[in-house]
Amino acid sequence: MPDRALLLSIRPEYAKKIFDGSKTVELRRVRPRVARGDLVLVYASAPVKAVLGAFEVARVRSGTPTSLWNIVVSKAGVTRRQFDAYFLGAKTGYAIFLKRKWLLEEPLGLDKLRKRQSNFRPPQSYHYLSASQADRIGIRKLFQSDTPGQPPRREKAAWN
Repeated sequence: MPDRALLLSIRPEYAKKIFDGSKTVELRRVRPRVARGDLVLVYASAPVKAVLGAFEVARVRSGTPTSLWNIVVSKAGVTRRQFDAYFLGAKTGYAIFLKRKWLLEEPLGLDKLRKRQSNFRPPQSYHYLSASQADRIGIRKLFQSDTPGQPPRREKAAWN
């Protein structure tokens, strides 16, 4: 049985861009352990405070901020000024390219997550959920459906 999934905290304005298709790469100063085919759960930070959906990782690239900008300029959903401010002082940056994305019909809000698991803590940047934690809060079943608009059953890819 796979043992974990990535829960990624993203500012609401950027999460919205992921799901409307204007952002096809997620930028990070620290590289989470994800690889092609992994399913990443998107947690929109305050004021939304909810899991909105997920995306499948196409690939991860690393490089200096300058070299990354040249790769993601039209894909990151940020201005050059926002990009430079985010990577200020960083020697290396990471770009997580999205392959497919899925928006939940109804966001899974923080209150609901905490009702299901009282010690649930949203990530500051990201953290991994064990399969048992995902089961307790009801996330895993949302992303194992074969219904339209939902990701297909991919337990190994989604939970490793």
